[in-house]
Amino acid sequence: MKPIQVNGRSYQAPAQPTVIVCIDGCEQEYVNLAVQAGAAPFFASLLARGTVLTADCVMPSFTNPNNLSIVTGAPPSVHGICGNYFLDTERGEEVLMNDARYLRAPTVLAALADTGAKVAVVTAKDKLRALLGHGLRGICFSAEHADQASLQTHGIADVLARVGLPKPSVYSADLSEFVFAAGVMLMRTERPDLMYLSTTDYVQHKHAPGTPQANAFYALMDRYLGELDALGAVIGITADHGMNAKTDAMGRPQVSFLQDLLDDRLGDGRTRVLLPITDPYVVHHGALGSYATVYVRPGTPVHAVAEVLRGLPHVERVLDRETAAARFELPPDRIGDLVVLAHRLAVLGTSARRHDLSGLTVPLRSHGGLSEQAVPLLFNRPLADVPTRRLRNFDVLSLALNHLSPRT
Repeated sequence: MKPIQVNGRSYQAPAQPTVIVCIDGCEQEYVNLAVQAGAAPFFASLLARGTVLTADCVMPSFTNPNNLSIVTGAPPSVHGICGNYFLDTERGEEVLMNDARYLRAPTVLAALADTGAKVAVVTAKDKLRALLGHGLRGICFSAEHADQASLQTHGIADVLARVGLPKPSVYSADLSEFVFAAGVMLMRTERPDLMYLSTTDYVQHKHAPGTPQANAFYALMDRYLGELDALGAVIGITADHGMNAKTDAMGRPQVSFLQDLLDDRLGDGRTRVLLPITDPYVVHHGALGSYATVYVRPGTPVHAVAEVLRGLPHVERVLDRETAAARFELPPDRIGDLVVLAHRLAVLGTSARRHDLSGLTVPLRSHGGLSEQAVPLLFNRPLADVPTRRLRNFDVLSLALNHLSPRT
């Protein structure tokens, strides 16, 4: 089969069943410390027989932009998904970016399926399913709504019975386990040419690397990855973003509520702060992340707003629209006049009254900034050649299909 061309890149057809795994919130220390604890033999084996690299995720370091970059092989400037949430200027309202109408580029998954390849997608949360499955003729369902999967809509039915697990809670490690269990089931029964598995960061939001809970979760994933490996799959593993504590030395959240501060300094109604981390699952993080975008009302000098923001103790960087779009490969029409990044141990909010932190039962851990950009890039095969350029998480498909050596 001839290589396919998608978004300016060439992809060989899978020579063997290939599984791409996006571990949500996988700060590299999670893998390192689980291996050191003897809890992850599959991960440990990759250093000797596979490939262990580090890559950068796209900015902002959130779920939707990065999953879509991975499956399109391109940054947000190409595929258009620049957050979990954005201001739809055509509709004049803030909306979730989980509708396929916001996607501006085809996926490698759909393109391969169009050539006759058997493709399957299993994602933890349903918010990603429509985007990942856009244009896909194959299997595509979420663990969150596995009980609703139908042959007509999702390419598969009776998922709970076939996987052999009950429907998981969206706020649990069970959601990710269901993704892996479904992946193993599909590899045994359907043997897809290409499969994409995307987990949830429930555990990473609650537990730091090396803790018993984190190591147990990585041991669970390790076991399923070992099963996929034993079934002969080529496996590529990366993450959508890392994760960091966002607290002071006493474990208290370090938050700058930008809308409150700007209203106080400049007057009400001069700016509109939007948090692209926002999604339906706010118990994880209270909709607090290390990246925000600010829309400035006509008549208010953008540079004056920027100066106020740069003077805040938790703010690391303030960029205007053009600079942010160029530096982070973002669609300029879908971000505000300013992009604001927080320091590694801090997050950004809108107004204090709009963030409910009552669901946080442990010190706040979140993501979104430059400090969560470094992620693992792992394969269970050696690379025939390692690119010398900067590696990105969205290189994982190209490397898995084009650059890996055959198993010996």
